[in-house]
Amino acid sequence: MQHMPTIVYTHTDEAPALATYSFLPIAKAFVGPCGINLELRDISLSGRILAKFSDRFPEEYRVPDVLAELGELVTQPEANIIKLPNISASIPQLKAAIKELQEHGYDLPEYPEDPATDEERAIKATYDSVKGSAVNPVLREGNSDRRAPKAVKEYARAHPHPMGVWSADSKTRVSTMSSGDFFHNEKSVTMTRDTTARIEHVAADGTVTVLLAELDLLAGEILDGTFMSKRALEVFLKEQIEASLADGVLFSLHMKATMMKVSDPVIFGDAVQVFFAAVFEKYAETIDRLGVDARNGLGDLFLRIETLPGDEQQAIRDDIQAVLDAGPAIAMVDSDRGITNLHVPSDVIIDASMPAMIRTSGQMWNADGQQQDTNAVIPDSSYAGVYEAVIEDCKERGAFDPTTMGSVPNVGLMAQKAEEYGSHNKTFVMDAAGAVRIVAGGGTTLMEHKIETGDIWRACQTKDAPIRDWVKLAVSRARSTGAPAVFWLDTARPHDRQLIEKVETYLQDHDTDGLEFRILAPIEAARYSLERIRRGEDTISVTGNVLRDYLTDLFPILEVGTSAKMLSIVPLMNGGGLFETGAGGSAPKHVQQFMEENHLRWDSLGEFLALAASLEHLADRGGTPYARVLASTLDEATTKYLMNNKSPSRKCGELDNRGSHFYVALYWAEALAQQEIDEELAIRFTKTAKMLSDAEHAIVPGLIDCQGQPLDIGGYYQPDPALAAEAMRPSESLNEVFSGILVALLIDQVATME
Repeated sequence: MQHMPTIVYTHTDEAPALATYSFLPIAKAFVGPCGINLELRDISLSGRILAKFSDRFPEEYRVPDVLAELGELVTQPEANIIKLPNISASIPQLKAAIKELQEHGYDLPEYPEDPATDEERAIKATYDSVKGSAVNPVLREGNSDRRAPKAVKEYARAHPHPMGVWSADSKTRVSTMSSGDFFHNEKSVTMTRDTTARIEHVAADGTVTVLLAELDLLAGEILDGTFMSKRALEVFLKEQIEASLADGVLFSLHMKATMMKVSDPVIFGDAVQVFFAAVFEKYAETIDRLGVDARNGLGDLFLRIETLPGDEQQAIRDDIQAVLDAGPAIAMVDSDRGITNLHVPSDVIIDASMPAMIRTSGQMWNADGQQQDTNAVIPDSSYAGVYEAVIEDCKERGAFDPTTMGSVPNVGLMAQKAEEYGSHNKTFVMDAAGAVRIVAGGGTTLMEHKIETGDIWRACQTKDAPIRDWVKLAVSRARSTGAPAVFWLDTARPHDRQLIEKVETYLQDHDTDGLEFRILAPIEAARYSLERIRRGEDTISVTGNVLRDYLTDLFPILEVGTSAKMLSIVPLMNGGGLFETGAGGSAPKHVQQFMEENHLRWDSLGEFLALAASLEHLADRGGTPYARVLASTLDEATTKYLMNNKSPSRKCGELDNRGSHFYVALYWAEALAQQEIDEELAIRFTKTAKMLSDAEHAIVPGLIDCQGQPLDIGGYYQPDPALAAEAMRPSESLNEVFSGILVALLIDQVATME
């Protein structure tokens, strides 16, 4: 019997996970009878936690390590995975998930923030392997091709999203370090041979402590080392707090504490302690006794003082308020609830927060719920200048016009944990002054940094094979589109100098006649791209891993209003395909509204685009006759869905995610019925289209009428599957239609085989 081709569809977290309960049965009803298996695999935060501690559970409750299994699959040519956004867990989120799973009966240990025994250190290390962006580095065995699909771009031009008005007098700015940060301390080398190195700390008295015993390095890969000076960071933060107060602008900190899960929470914690220095100094003993961790944000302090007697608790609250009253206003995450920019490290993620600020006249929200100019504080200067270039452009020329602006698609270097996003296991906070060095096999010191207590030191690797593949993908996209391709690389940065040499060499391996390539420092590349998009011209950005992340939020949010509508394809290096459903995160606020009002405003457009691309990939590999027709008709359905404005509304009592799924199903069936490539499919789906069309008058009102009441689905991080499915598939009419469709299609398939 011929093996049925399989598309893996990932079960993740929050809004996309809820949407899966509605969309996946629909998708299966279309592709299953056409000989394609759509298999759901759980890589949610709760699933990953349970997998790590599965040996503590009875046999019947044990959970496989699906992420590890998919990590193996992405190295195989048959890999075809649709990856939805997942939680990149901060420590507060991780602890909340643990608590919920314990309440569900799982024997999980507490998260030991200050482990005192070997057992506690092992538990902490296991949990730490789950926190942050633990999924993407495992699955991304290829480089990234992200762009706005034609239908999305056309819709944005016909229905432009609102853009705030900019003033040349705006006080908004980006502030970043001019020395002592990761950028200015970087050293880089390209390996000439394979070796196993070690990372070690050498104290002032000569004592050597091995930080990482084995660091495997391959010939041709780029190795970087750098550090963030705690002393320089704190001076910088104090200066920016004072400058924000003097200029009457909001103080806002923009970090990536989820992806940079070791370094950025430490920097975030330093910012909290510097801003609220008077509180942390006055109550040092109490704060230490309560186990407050500033890396978890101001919210951790508020949470832990709740255990104090009322008068002690109020005294601390009063002193916090006194700091807020005396200092600059802080940008707010939620003005109504008093949640500041410094409350939780995962609340303000730079690649989402900065574009949103730029789109909103360069302003953020203050404590009164009003927009206000802001000092966007980005401590490390490696990429901060990109945002400053956009802000200066808007001050000079005003807001961008979505009806005319061009696009900046991206080719991103990310395979095999490239650059900073692969640095987690090589990042260390220094307990003592001295030096950190990387020593190759044979005793040769590859690089060395003198450090002080509290400095954050890290190393990054970028292997040669992904670089070659990245250049190849850039040439392919330039050839396919005819747009100029710009490598965002800075000769002033040691890592980039190594990379530029390789880019210039590997471009010679390809036919580049008629193509335009440039190598520009990020600020210059941003200015060049901004000039072109204002003229309605497209420019391919070819970037490293972090800028890939930043730019694939920045430009889509300005162009089409959201990064969740991007087509994100990862051609895996061994021939498979990974299809990511946008860059917009997992939308916790959408879940909050859903639980309160039974209205899910999550737009599954990314899932529609990814499924079509996944089916196209199956077709390109051959042996799946219906795949190409399914892909092209789903693209037609998606275009019609956009143009007919069937996207979910933000308002309760209007079409939501579930209703949008119905319309995509209807339009997909109609497109299959009308296509002339495969007569058998046309006949089969003519029946489907009629069933859906006839039931529209009953289904759509029902999906709206059910809204308005709070829901209990049995959990946030691990909802009860039955309750979640019932909530996301509330229309009996629709469920009956799809049951009937599936049965009818299967009968037709059997009849055809006979």
